[in-house]
Amino acid sequence: MQSSEEQSPEIKIRVLFVCLGNICRSPAAEGAFQDLVRKKGIERYFEIDSCGTSRYHLGELPDMRTRQAARKKGIELVHRARQFQKSDFDAFDHVLAMDRSNLKDLLSLASGEEERKKIHLYRKFQKGEGKDSDVPDPYYGTLKDFEEVQSIVSEAAEGLLEFILSKNGVKYAP
Repeated sequence: MQSSEEQSPEIKIRVLFVCLGNICRSPAAEGAFQDLVRKKGIERYFEIDSCGTSRYHLGELPDMRTRQAARKKGIELVHRARQFQKSDFDAFDHVLAMDRSNLKDLLSLASGEEERKKIHLYRKFQKGEGKDSDVPDPYYGTLKDFEEVQSIVSEAAEGLLEFILSKNGVKYAP
């Protein structure tokens, strides 16, 4: 006999974070979002991944400074870099670009309006005034730049989660 949980399929909301090389911003955002949904006890409803628009770092762990900044927030990043594939439009419900250049690349790969509607600039979900639309690329910066990116992606994760839950009609009290 199956339990009622086994009988009713669970909703899986599939979220993909995209930057250029998939070793700085997108794995930081992936980790921040995974950490948030885990803390809220709703991780079973999500499939979360990240990738890059380029092939620069395929198979590599996130940049050591990205991992260091995430670790300071209690997040362990073990993702291996991969490149965005056109099939990701079918595999994911939400595709979050870290900057306008990534956004342009993703929009150029989209086959139609349905795929384009899945793509958003990630930082639009960060609350507050006077923020840039791009998550800055810390690659040529210092650890402080990576820590700033980790703060940005963590803040944006809160807004993204609110957006996704309301879009899916999920009533959730944090």
